[in-house]
Amino acid sequence: MNCKILHESNRRMRVRMAQKRMSVKEADLLQYYLEGFDFIRKAVVYERTCDVAIYYKDNTRDAVINKLKKFDYNNPKLLESMPSTSGRQITRDFQEKMVGMLMFTGVRNMFFPNIINNIYTIVKAAPYIYKGLKCLFKLKFEVDLLDALSIGISIAQGNFSTAGSLMLLLGVGNELEDWTHKKSVDDLARSMSLNVDKVWLVTDDGEVSVPISQIQSGDIIRVHTGNVVPVDGEMVSGEAMLNQASLTGESVPVEKRTGSRVYAGTVVEEGECLLKVTVTTGQSRYDKIVSMIEESEKLKSNTENMANRLADRLVPYSLLATGLTYLFTRNVTRALSVLMVDFSCALKLSMPLAVLSAMREAGNSKITVKGGKFMEAIANADTIVFDKTGTLTYACPKVQRIIGIDGDDENQLLKIAACLEEHYPHSIANAVVKEAKDRKIRHKEMHSEVQYVVAHGIASKIEGDKVVIGSYHFVIEDEKAQLSEDAKKKLSELDHRYSHLFMAIAGRLAAIIEIADPLRAEAKDVLKKLKALGIKKTVMMTGDNIYTAEAIAKEVGVDKFYAEVLPEDKASYVEKEKAKGRTVIMIGDGINDSPALSAADCGIAISEGAAIAREIADVCISADDLNDLVRLKELSNKLTRRVHSNFRFIMGFNGSLIGLGILGILAPGTSSLLHNLSTVGISLSSMTNLLPEN
Repeated sequence: MNCKILHESNRRMRVRMAQKRMSVKEADLLQYYLEGFDFIRKAVVYERTCDVAIYYKDNTRDAVINKLKKFDYNNPKLLESMPSTSGRQITRDFQEKMVGMLMFTGVRNMFFPNIINNIYTIVKAAPYIYKGLKCLFKLKFEVDLLDALSIGISIAQGNFSTAGSLMLLLGVGNELEDWTHKKSVDDLARSMSLNVDKVWLVTDDGEVSVPISQIQSGDIIRVHTGNVVPVDGEMVSGEAMLNQASLTGESVPVEKRTGSRVYAGTVVEEGECLLKVTVTTGQSRYDKIVSMIEESEKLKSNTENMANRLADRLVPYSLLATGLTYLFTRNVTRALSVLMVDFSCALKLSMPLAVLSAMREAGNSKITVKGGKFMEAIANADTIVFDKTGTLTYACPKVQRIIGIDGDDENQLLKIAACLEEHYPHSIANAVVKEAKDRKIRHKEMHSEVQYVVAHGIASKIEGDKVVIGSYHFVIEDEKAQLSEDAKKKLSELDHRYSHLFMAIAGRLAAIIEIADPLRAEAKDVLKKLKALGIKKTVMMTGDNIYTAEAIAKEVGVDKFYAEVLPEDKASYVEKEKAKGRTVIMIGDGINDSPALSAADCGIAISEGAAIAREIADVCISADDLNDLVRLKELSNKLTRRVHSNFRFIMGFNGSLIGLGILGILAPGTSSLLHNLSTVGISLSSMTNLLPEN
């Protein structure tokens, strides 16, 4: 699409689209399209002027311009993936409601006779008084009772204008609360809905990885160990143990066989299966994320829960203060001024909004947080446990060399290894597959059913011969692979700076694959920053040999390291640290990290890791840069400070209003106005970013 660059500065440009008008839907489409690219950090569309401000990463200006040129409002794939709900439309609807309410009130007061206005006020007050009476009959001292009393007393006094003003303020406040919550949820959902899930589609030419949006009813897909079932379907081959906690809440795996129904969102813990897709429609990704967010709001932090409990407990004291004010002053106006101030609205609105806003801000940095309590855990954490491979080291390690035993052809050995490893989402497996691709080695399926042994390796059969690939412990010790003299010689000459995969064919060690697993450039600096932010103890745990682990641990600067550990060892360590009173964060990316991720106060999964790790984890971060961890810790720390600051302000400001009301300085209407304005103000403040944009 044609456009004109109006202004440019460092990694920012303002562009005018070549159109006279822009609808809300078109503005949403353009923003959704642009923010779907990794190199675009943020896009702000101004539909009234047809402009868009684009913030992009270094050296990507040409890519931004190219994507703008390719943009098309009628792109069917874009239209299909676009969320049905619009934050922009939410704001527009709110604005129209506000204008309508204020205009109607102005016209009614100016042109309607007093008798009509009074009748209207009484009718309008009926729902408020009904809610208050329900609270009274149930002996629940809640905000609805305070509202009913203030409106009812005003009407009983014949002060219909005060009652009308109070209801107008309450109505505006309710609409503002509704808008701020919907907008926060929408912003968060949008920041999380841009990732495209992929699945393994079984075709005549083998298995191919395709976006889930391309899957149709009747297609056959393969779901491997550790993967999440992407759609509803019927198992047509295989056996598997499925974790159905997302559906039933029960974490004990359920056995599924041929003919069994399986459902989207469940996780394959053991085995693998072929599924015939039966349902591809249903909720959009956006809708599912909104549901997840609404569910995550139940995972409130201790501070949020405390604020909610306090808000409810303060209502009886507000009633008592009102009664005492009237008792000592015999002034209804002063009593009403006290009655119009409550702590509940501000406490119950600003706290969750602050959390939702922080989760949205994290989402903008490609960090998915599944509940407020996990951000609190990160803020309070004093111990952090790292997996090594793909976490402290680069997510894309490289094959250094392939060591063939007894003269076996290394390309043929690589072909077999890649054929097995491509089914399992782990950084080392990805390295083997990539090396085969770089060497232009094609590897069609030539094996039988693949069995994944957690923390050990893979076993299968090729042309009737058993093939195993994995750790030294798995291949040499467990599988008892035979070692020729050449194998023994090459084992003794291994460079322990590297990780190693061992592959045996027909009971004989056939190859050693040397993996260069270099430390992330930013890892050492990230650990220093985390310690400065409150982390007292850093630990690295890996299944690698002690020589490799020691070298990496020394280079990165962790306090402790453990080598040759099993999944249960990681989980056990986390539990022991928690038993000592420590708040523990676990960071990993593989299937073998899942038990520890689940055991930690906050489990953080690297987003390019295994699906089961992402499903179990409380937080998912981008694997591109470990500085995301620092940003998450900073964000969590500042969220905690904001929540505490909000609490102090609400208590102090509303307490001052009550005091001024008792002294007769503030009228009920003024008291209510200031109370509502402060609630709106602190709520809007809670929706602002905690950290500067990077």
